[in-house]
Amino acid sequence: MVTGATGAIGMAIARQLAARADHEVVLICRDADKATRCTEEIVQATGNPRVHFELVDLSRRSSIQAMAERWQGPVHVLVNNAAVTPQHRQSTPEGIELQFATNVLGYFWMIEAFTERLRQASPARIVNVASYWAGGLNIHDLEFKRRFYDNNAVYRQSKQADRMLTVAFARRLQPFGITVNACHPGDVNSTLSNNLGFGGHEAPNQGARTPVWLATHESVHRHTGKYFERQREVNCPFAADMEGIEDLFAASEVYGS
Repeated sequence: MVTGATGAIGMAIARQLAARADHEVVLICRDADKATRCTEEIVQATGNPRVHFELVDLSRRSSIQAMAERWQGPVHVLVNNAAVTPQHRQSTPEGIELQFATNVLGYFWMIEAFTERLRQASPARIVNVASYWAGGLNIHDLEFKRRFYDNNAVYRQSKQADRMLTVAFARRLQPFGITVNACHPGDVNSTLSNNLGFGGHEAPNQGARTPVWLATHESVHRHTGKYFERQREVNCPFAADMEGIEDLFAASEVYGS
């Protein structure tokens, strides 16, 4: 499963996974037209007919739950990749700030919703596409209700949160044979990076290499709770803050209650 699979990096991840003949790949998308087009392009490019899509709004827990309820069979790999960077503050119908809902809670809710399916496929893997552009998390203002909304600062906070929640889920899911790792995909020129004011000098296929490597390569099978850049483990300063990690996990749980 690849979330955000119609974006530049997400589609490249899905295409590289589908290039392996033994893989069935499900694109988790929000826009039906884009999903159809991307699925057809991947099938044509790879010759793999086992590529499908599911329509889901990852900013809404009810949409994720509905997909989980209709899902049949196990999940071997979940790649959480979807992210948004609106330039002005937006909220979901439930009143949650959109970046936090999509970039953080979307990862959280997907993992929760599909833990049992991943257990069925154990050993299974979760890959959280994060970023080295991370920091500034304020546990008391996760939705930027008190701070001025700057999409760059909001994005950095969301990627720090993704890296911290990777550690939290790794500890909880390791006994069930599920590994959870995070990575920076590279500096890809995309809609997301342009919204943040960056261009990006790498092609999507370059950005997809580390997420796909984490999803498939035998050498990382036993790693969990780690952060990677360019297919190498990198020390993550946020991983040492266990109190902050558990506070963030508890705060995220509240949104599902």
